[in-house]
Amino acid sequence: MTKTEIKQACSTTGKVYLVGAGPGDPGLMTVKGKALLEHADCVIHDALISPAILAMMNPNAEQIHAGKRRGQHSLMQTEITALLIAKAQEHAVVVRLKGGDPFVFGRGGEEMMDLIQAGISVEIVPGITAGVAAPAYAGIPITHRNYGSSVTFVTGHEHAGKYQPQVNWAAIAQSSDTIVIYMGIHNLAHILPALQAGGKTPETPIALIQWGTCPNQTELVGTFATILQQIEETGFDAPAIAVVGNVVNLHGLLGAAPHQS
Repeated sequence: MTKTEIKQACSTTGKVYLVGAGPGDPGLMTVKGKALLEHADCVIHDALISPAILAMMNPNAEQIHAGKRRGQHSLMQTEITALLIAKAQEHAVVVRLKGGDPFVFGRGGEEMMDLIQAGISVEIVPGITAGVAAPAYAGIPITHRNYGSSVTFVTGHEHAGKYQPQVNWAAIAQSSDTIVIYMGIHNLAHILPALQAGGKTPETPIALIQWGTCPNQTELVGTFATILQQIEETGFDAPAIAVVGNVVNLHGLLGAAPHQS
């Protein structure tokens, strides 16, 4: 995709591209996403975008940090949407750069709906989500014929006022072989007992993967019975995902395989 082709795709009020940056490794950025970054007039990005991916950006582009991090001041979602609308009225190509995939716990659906209602042209550029990539880099296949034929992606952090106030952890425990939990490290003390109430045992394997696909990726592997103490002893913290299920047992077998280019 050339700059001319991108510009021609935009209306007179500009176009917003919701671009998934992937989980961190710049090699996992899509070709289309990279082309848009190189030709963008304005880039509004999340907090956890790696420096190597930000370095792909048009050096003349207006760059705006709009990330959300636990315990830190950040823009409200309504402020981000208003910013996107305003910048689309100033620029031809606006990239909203989001970690992972915009539609997987990335609020991309909310931003898309608000932009359409405001009359702004919008396009989605999918990215590789951390729930697939981080376990892969840790040597954990999220499905395997002998270990788990189903997988559920679920958020471990819910906001007040959502359409469904509580994840039904017991139902997930009963229905899925592998469970990938986003943004749940600080809530594991509540999540694990709820999963056990649904049938998971204290011996259920669990892997925590911090900074997935990045050079400083760190893994903590244990069971429901041990993982909370392991977190306390090591100081393991977010950003991280959790993988629950028998597929975690493959970590020791495949985890030493090279994955960084």
